[in-house]
Amino acid sequence: MPTINSVLGPLDTANLGYTLSHEHVMVSSAGIQATYPEFLDRRGTLERAVAEMSQAHREGVRTIVDVTTLDLGRDVRLLEEVSRRSGVQFIVATGTWRDIPRVFWGAKPDQIADLYVREIETGIDGTGIKAGVIKVANDQGGVTPEGEIILRAAARASNRTGVPISTHTWAPERVGEQQVRIFEQEGVPLNRVYIGHSNDTTDLDYLLGLLRRGVWIGLDRYPGGRAPGTPNWEQRTETAKRLIDAGFGHRIMLSHDWSVTLSIVSLELQAERARYNPDGYLFIKRRVEPRLVELGVSRVAVGRINTENPRRFFEGLP
Repeated sequence: MPTINSVLGPLDTANLGYTLSHEHVMVSSAGIQATYPEFLDRRGTLERAVAEMSQAHREGVRTIVDVTTLDLGRDVRLLEEVSRRSGVQFIVATGTWRDIPRVFWGAKPDQIADLYVREIETGIDGTGIKAGVIKVANDQGGVTPEGEIILRAAARASNRTGVPISTHTWAPERVGEQQVRIFEQEGVPLNRVYIGHSNDTTDLDYLLGLLRRGVWIGLDRYPGGRAPGTPNWEQRTETAKRLIDAGFGHRIMLSHDWSVTLSIVSLELQAERARYNPDGYLFIKRRVEPRLVELGVSRVAVGRINTENPRRFFEGLP
């Protein structure tokens, strides 16, 4: 049985269960916790995370892919404790988000790939906890020169280890197409690539074009609709239905891009987010999946999206 790295050690893919493919628990910035620990409420985040994950576990969530990287303040020890106390399994990420360290801007992709490989094969921050996914990000304006270095580093680390890639994109500008071109140049099998935040658009030409090239797409911003011009949750769900009707229900995953603590925005905005989504990590289970059934998708097909699809993604199946 294939295994993947989790915060509690090797995890059989058969035991993934219901999986949320793109989430966070605590988001901050690199180095803040070590240098200014009083700025973050780590203990409060831990206790809230245990409570929220325990509730998610009671309602059927079994695994969360936490794609918090170094530049987002990754804390794998916190996730390890949350996992032990809640029963939810966590797969954590190596890689780099949008706050690319300045020292990487002039580096060679292979230099950075070596770092990602070490976190996959040896462990993160001396903990022995190993990454199970490689996270990279490009946003508005597309792939910058330093962003291209990171993409190529991720591609080479994936080719060396077999660990898949999960991306952050800005779908309204079709940034996923730029990412895929670079992964193709680097020889990455596209069934090992997950193009995230793809439901920030309803452009079926773009979404179907990605799927036909062989990648997975993450419909992983729910409830959504907060950024100007982006779809609300019902429009996002209707787009998912159209992709299923087009024959790609086996290549999509649903998730929230949620977090217990999002320190990179103001306290006021954090409170507003909580009011907007009182269901947290359970919005998809409570709202989106029933809506897909109302739209005519069978319960069996809905159930496969977040159970069979993540398993097949991590097993490297077509």
